[in-house]
Amino acid sequence: MSLNLAKPIAEFIDANARLDIEGMTKPFSPDAVLLDNGKTFEGQAAIRRLFDEEVLPVKAIFTPETVRQENGDVVLEGPGHGNFPGSPIRFTYRFTLAENAIKSLEIAV
Repeated sequence: MSLNLAKPIAEFIDANARLDIEGMTKPFSPDAVLLDNGKTFEGQAAIRRLFDEEVLPVKAIFTPETVRQENGDVVLEGPGHGNFPGSPIRFTYRFTLAENAIKSLEIAV
């Protein structure tokens, strides 16, 4: 199924499918915030470290199945696969966009 995603989100999802850390980081604004597993990562450097330390080692790939708009955000839901306990796990990714970049991303199980 092909989802109609805003360019920065589509770029992030495509890069994640390739485990391309540079491509995953690029769509985020310089001052973006990522909330994951109770932790907050502020700025591209911190977000890149998260990807480098927690996504790449377990080869975590998120495959969105649904997309919806909610309160101005783009919400994707689907499984995340990788070499981690419980894989696959269903995730919800809530994106806030600003100036053609990802301003915030909240990842929830």
